[in-house]
Amino acid sequence: MAQQLRLRLRRPASYSRDEFVQGPSNAQATAAVDAWPSWHAGCLVLVGGEGVGKTHLAQAWAVNAKAVVLGREAPDVAAAAGRPVLLEDVDQGVPDEALFHLINLAGHKGGGLLLTARTAPARWPATLPDLRSRLNALPVAEVEEPDDVVLEGVLRKFFRERSIRPPKEVYAYLLRRMERSIPGAREIVRRLDEAADGPISRVLAREVLEGDNQNLDLFE
Repeated sequence: MAQQLRLRLRRPASYSRDEFVQGPSNAQATAAVDAWPSWHAGCLVLVGGEGVGKTHLAQAWAVNAKAVVLGREAPDVAAAAGRPVLLEDVDQGVPDEALFHLINLAGHKGGGLLLTARTAPARWPATLPDLRSRLNALPVAEVEEPDDVVLEGVLRKFFRERSIRPPKEVYAYLLRRMERSIPGAREIVRRLDEAADGPISRVLAREVLEGDNQNLDLFE
């Protein structure tokens, strides 16, 4: 009997709010974002490590708020007047004067400013004394490392984007043994998809993860 081939159909990644996976680890940050436009002085900073979901949550807010998304290296301050603004990766460097003006504009009618970063505003570089005082006063919401609810949700999302529906036992197995991060979840789904000749099973998941452990043993 000929082996049945599984079609590898890919769906485009989505930043829609409906696709954002909520759980205890991001509940506080989600509630803080949803409180807009009642943010203190019109500003909010989303802080969290790589791949915890900051960008997804922020981009979904930008769509719902009809915000302008600015680049951090040379943000167009004029484009922010009277509009909500999203500015990401602020801790990687934003011109002081531009950031100062964006924070000031956020409190005006029709304004708002959502910033994302891996570190708290108190640790961002700033040479302007007035900017430093404003950074220290910004309200912060932390997106914590993903819990099981979020990890299973993103695994399902990444499998769904590849048109794959593994059995429940695969999720239970992966959650006990995989790298506990959203980038790690994306990577294991990619590797399982590439390794599979048919339906993805617990046996295949074990082979892929045990292969990782054997490769690490080579360097001990």
